[in-house]
Amino acid sequence: MIVFFRTLILYSLVVLVMRLMGKRQIGELQPFELVIAIMISELAAVPMADTEIPLLDGIIPILTLLLAQVSIAYLTLKSKRARTFICGRPSILIEKGTIIESELRRLRINLNDLLEQLRVKNFTNIADVDYAILETNGQMSIIPKSSSRPIITEDLGINPKDVGLPLSLVLDGYIEHDNLKRFNLTEEKLLDKLSKYQIKDLKELFFVSIDKTGKISWQRKKEVN
Repeated sequence: MIVFFRTLILYSLVVLVMRLMGKRQIGELQPFELVIAIMISELAAVPMADTEIPLLDGIIPILTLLLAQVSIAYLTLKSKRARTFICGRPSILIEKGTIIESELRRLRINLNDLLEQLRVKNFTNIADVDYAILETNGQMSIIPKSSSRPIITEDLGINPKDVGLPLSLVLDGYIEHDNLKRFNLTEEKLLDKLSKYQIKDLKELFFVSIDKTGKISWQRKKEVN
C-alpha cells in the first residue's frame, strides 16, 4: 500500500509539473525542455521503486527542475541573446532551391535525411522548394516556390465568407447551453431548425455544431437509426 500511494503522489506531481511547463508536444520541445522532462521522469521513478528513499528526495528535485525550466523559459522570452544561446538559431538548409552543403555538414545531416524530411512534408522534388529551414526544436519548415504552392482563393479572386470557429451545440446527446446562448438560440429554436429532418428530440443526436454563418452540421446517434 505504501508503494501504491507513493506512486499516486509522484504521478500526480509529475502530471502537474508537466502541465505547468506548458502545452507542447514532444517534437516541439526545445533541447533544455526535453532534458528537464527526461530528468523529471527519472527522478520520479527512483522513489517509486525504492521505498527506503524518502519521498521528499524525489519531490524536491522535481520541483527544483520545474523552477529551473520556468526560469529559463522566462529568460528566453525576455532576452534575445539568452534565447539564441540556449535555443540556438534556425538553420537554412535550402535557399532559393540550392542545397547549402556547408550547413548540412555542420549539422551532420546527410542528403538522405534531408530528402526524407522533404517527403514527409509532401515535397518529392527539391526543385519545388524555395527554402527549407531547420527550426530550433528540430522540426523542418518548407517554403515552396510560388509556382509549386497550392492555389488559394485569393489567386482566383474569390472572397469566401468567414465561417468563424464552429461551436458544438450537442455532444452525444448532451446540450451545450453556453454555446446556444452565444448564438441566441434555445433548445426549442434549435429543434425547430432541425425539424425538417424529422428530428423530434435533441437527445437523438450524437453531434450538432453551428458556424458564424448559421450553418448547422449534425449527426444522429447510430443506435437511434
